[in-house]
Amino acid sequence: MKPLILIGGGGHCKSVIEVAESSGRSILGILDTAENVGKKVLGYPILGTDDDIISYVNIAEYIVSVGFIKDPTIRIRIHAIISSIGGALATLIASTAHVSPHAIIGEGTVVMHQAVINADVSVGKGCIINTFSNIEHDVMIGNHCHISTGAMINGDCKVGDGSFIGSQSVVVNGVSIGANTIVAAGSMVRKNIIKPGIYAGNPVSFYK
Repeated sequence: MKPLILIGGGGHCKSVIEVAESSGRSILGILDTAENVGKKVLGYPILGTDDDIISYVNIAEYIVSVGFIKDPTIRIRIHAIISSIGGALATLIASTAHVSPHAIIGEGTVVMHQAVINADVSVGKGCIINTFSNIEHDVMIGNHCHISTGAMINGDCKVGDGSFIGSQSVVVNGVSIGANTIVAAGSMVRKNIIKPGIYAGNPVSFYK
């Protein structure tokens, strides 16, 4: 198995490093902004910038370790660069996560510690399934989503591409959330969300 190149050296990178180490994956290094080249993150060197992605295409697999709170645009752009050069995206699952053998996890997705992904779940490409999140049976998560810490997505729900479900939020059974939606931390989603935007509260309502 090839070593990993992580792209993005901020706080989320540290969490990804821990997941990689727990799952037995080796890390070659990190790519970040020019001013950080030569520094280290948890002992791993920052080897270069996004311009150097192509340099590792034959010797490593990639994970995008840029975080996503409000906007997945940077993550999507980096995934597109990797795809355009024929690079391979790894899928990382923490040693303490539970992923059903009947679930499908897309390439480039990271499943953090203590997350639970149950039977017949489909998780798209390039997602963050964060610590202690719970995704129940028959849920469909689109590409480039972030299911944040402690969020609960109940059975038969759908979450569209590029959406963010905040920490400790609950999505009740059978609810669909459209693409490019942000659900603020601690919210309760009881009805379908169709219009993109930011939603908050219990029950959730359109914020902006």
